[in-house]
Amino acid sequence: MSGKDEFHDDPFTGAAHMGRRAEWTENREGTGGIVNPPVWRASTILYPTIADMDAANMRQDSTLFYGRKGTPTHWALREAMTSLEPGAAGTMLYPSGVAALAGAILSVARPGDHILLPDSAYDPTSALANGLLARLGIIWEPYDPLIGAEITRLFRPETVLLLLESPGSLTFEVQDVPAMAAAAKAAGVTSLLDNTWAASLHFKGIAHGCDMVMQAITKYVGGHSDLMMGSVSATPGHFERLRATAWALGQCVSADDASLALRGFRTLPTRMARHEASALTIARWLKTHPLVSEVWHPALPDCPGHTIWQRDFSGSAGLFGVMLNRGSRADAAALFDRLKLFGKGFSWGGYESLAVPTSPEKLRRLNPKHPHGLTLRLSIGLENPQDLITDLTQALDHFATATR
Repeated sequence: MSGKDEFHDDPFTGAAHMGRRAEWTENREGTGGIVNPPVWRASTILYPTIADMDAANMRQDSTLFYGRKGTPTHWALREAMTSLEPGAAGTMLYPSGVAALAGAILSVARPGDHILLPDSAYDPTSALANGLLARLGIIWEPYDPLIGAEITRLFRPETVLLLLESPGSLTFEVQDVPAMAAAAKAAGVTSLLDNTWAASLHFKGIAHGCDMVMQAITKYVGGHSDLMMGSVSATPGHFERLRATAWALGQCVSADDASLALRGFRTLPTRMARHEASALTIARWLKTHPLVSEVWHPALPDCPGHTIWQRDFSGSAGLFGVMLNRGSRADAAALFDRLKLFGKGFSWGGYESLAVPTSPEKLRRLNPKHPHGLTLRLSIGLENPQDLITDLTQALDHFATATR
């Protein structure tokens, strides 16, 4: 670390400087150095002597040992991601967001254990619970994402993990993470937060009481729609077990992808500010459109959990949901095929805007939503928001005519 650390509380300054130790950039006193940690690709590491090899084996997480255990490129990204979650002891990297979730859950849960998942969870999370976790004998149960501190009613003697995702997938309910994490801690239950929407920038999960915080780096941290990666940051009481599980499962990422993620990390606060401003402009415009029934954006007053968002979050992101007042999933082509600037594809968080039709009613088990019109999810990129509004206007006009 360096004397610059006192400035890292500012997100813009921290993004520019974290993960750039002198030993990773050769920028030592009295010498020149590069700006970015280089891409250290490695499988085999060579040692001068057997004694040196044995010594490295004792310090696998802080010195070169074997490529799967990391190189300075990986360590730089891990340090940068850890800096986003004050109170974290460290961060592990995974080849995707789903892999990160699986790694975190498997670091805690064993056959016969009980875990709780929000009913608004990301669909692959539920698929993981229904598939692999069920085959391993891990019992899972959905809960109302707005249950708050009443989550204690669902704890059993065998409950080991509470998963939180705030805002929720597709319907964007904001959970009372501090109250729920506190309830979990009092019951001896581990809390794990999917913090991808806020990118650990607008919400600090560990500072709000969570034991582990996961992100799909694929999304906002990557920022360019060209890498797959996940991360989990954990408190001192959980990090050792998280790391041991990741290593046991052989989880690792390429140095090239780690370098791409570091590139995205540098501009994360700047891009998020643009995503936030543009998304709010478009969400507020959509609220006034005659074809729109509901807009699910946590920063809007009528979004479920908005008061919690106001209390706990320092900002918002570029992803939100919309329900129209006519049509259905069967009519999606009449709207989406007319869009010119919005790409039609999965994921989000890149510089380009995306739009996909959704079916939240198919994913919910408790109090399922039954939309009375076509529902969609918008990821607002870095384009001019007025251009995006113009694109949405012409597509909605066509949809109105096609669904009369």
